[in-house]
Amino acid sequence: MSAARRCGPPRALTGLFVWHLPKPAVRQMPCKFMHCCGVVNKRWITFQHLNFLKRMYVTQYNKDLSQQAKPKSDPVAPPFLEKKHLGQEKTVIREIRPVSPLHPPSSETLNRNEFKAVNSAAVVEDLATAVRAESKEEKQWKEMKLQLDDLPGILARLSKIKLTALVVSTASAGFAMAPVPFDLTCFLLTSIGTGLASCAANSINQFFEVPFDSNMNRTKNRPLVRGQISPLLAVSFAASCAVPGIALLTLGVNPLTGALGAFNIFLYTCCYTPMKRMSIINTWVGAVVGAIPPIMGWTAATGSLDAGALLLGGILYSWQFPHFNALSWGLREDYSRGGYCMMSVTHPAMCRRVAVRHCLALIGLSTMAPILDVTTWNFPLISLPINLYISYLGFRFYRDADRSSSRKLFFCSLWHLPMLLLLMLTCKKSLLEKEDKSELFS
Repeated sequence: MSAARRCGPPRALTGLFVWHLPKPAVRQMPCKFMHCCGVVNKRWITFQHLNFLKRMYVTQYNKDLSQQAKPKSDPVAPPFLEKKHLGQEKTVIREIRPVSPLHPPSSETLNRNEFKAVNSAAVVEDLATAVRAESKEEKQWKEMKLQLDDLPGILARLSKIKLTALVVSTASAGFAMAPVPFDLTCFLLTSIGTGLASCAANSINQFFEVPFDSNMNRTKNRPLVRGQISPLLAVSFAASCAVPGIALLTLGVNPLTGALGAFNIFLYTCCYTPMKRMSIINTWVGAVVGAIPPIMGWTAATGSLDAGALLLGGILYSWQFPHFNALSWGLREDYSRGGYCMMSVTHPAMCRRVAVRHCLALIGLSTMAPILDVTTWNFPLISLPINLYISYLGFRFYRDADRSSSRKLFFCSLWHLPMLLLLMLTCKKSLLEKEDKSELFS
C-alpha cells in the first residue's frame, strides 16, 4: 500500500493512459503492474471507449475530415419477393364459377391420342409403301397406254417427219429441174411415193436402234424408246408405208424410180444403220442415201439417168458433209454413249477437214451446172456469195474446232441448201433453148 501511495496519479494523454514511474522505484515494478490492472478492471476500458475517443478527436480538432452520412438506398428486393409483397398489398378475391370440362376425362384423351398416333403411323407407312411401289413401277419396263388422239403425232415422230419433208423437197427440186414439161400428176405421185419410202426407212431405223437410242439424250424420247407404241406396231407401220410407196413409184411413175426408192430403203436400213456402230464409212454411205432423192425426182420426170441427175445428186452429197459433221461435233458425247462410230468421235481432225473440202466442192459443182447444160451461166455467179459464206464458216470450224463454230456452220447449212436449189431453179435453161441447141447440133 505504501508503494501505491508513492506512485503518482495516472495521466490521460489524448485517449491513452500512461503511468509515471520514477527511476528509483524500478524495484517496485510488480506492485505497480498489479495496481494498473486493478484500475483497468475498475474503469472497464474497452475497444468501444477507444473508438469513441477517436471520433471525438476528429470532430473537435479536424472538422474537414468529418464524414458526412449518406442516405441509404432502398434495398432491391428480388422479383419473386416483390411479386409476393405486391400480392400481399393488393389482394383481389374473385369468385370463379364452375365450368363444364371441355375435354373428356384423361383416360379418354389418352385413348384418343393413342388412336391418332396409330392412325398417323399407319398413314406414314402406307405412304412409304406407295412411294416404294411407284419407284419399282418406274424402274420396270412398261408399255404406255396408247390413245387414238396421240397416234398421229407418235407416228410422225417415228417417221422423222422433218427429215422426210427435206427428202421430199429435194426430190421435188430434182423433178422441177428436169428438162421436160411439168406434169402435175406425176409430180404428186413422185412426192407421195418418196415420202412413204422415207417414212418406212426411218421407222425401221428406229426399230433397230432402240437399245442405243436409250443411251443418248437426243434420242431417248423417241416413241419406241419410251414404249409409247409396240415394236410390232412400228414394223407394221413401216411395212404399210414401204409397200404402197414402192408400188406407187414403180407402177405410177416408172420402174427406174421405184427401183431407186427400194434401193434407198435397203441402203439406209441394212447398210447405213448397222455401219454406224462399225466404221466411220457410215457417213459416206449416209451421204449416198441423201443424194438419191433428187435423182429419183429427175428420173421420175425424164425416165432416164442423165448428167443433170448426177449433178443434183453430187450437190446433195457434198452438202451433207458440212451439215452432218457440224451437227455431230456438238453431239460427240451422245454418240459415244450410244456406241456410234462417228468421225467427230474417233477422227475429229478428219471430220473438220472433210467438212471444209465439201464446202469448197459446192463451188465447183455450181460451176459444173452450166457446163452440163442444166442452168445458165448466171447460176455460178449468183450462187457464189452463199457458197463462199458456207466455205468461210467451214474454214472457221476447221480452225477453231469448238461448239460455236460448228453450230454456226450447221445453221448456215439449213438455209444454204434451199437457197441454192431455188437459185438453180431460177437459172434453169428453158426447154426452147435446149430444143434450138439440139437442132443446131443436128
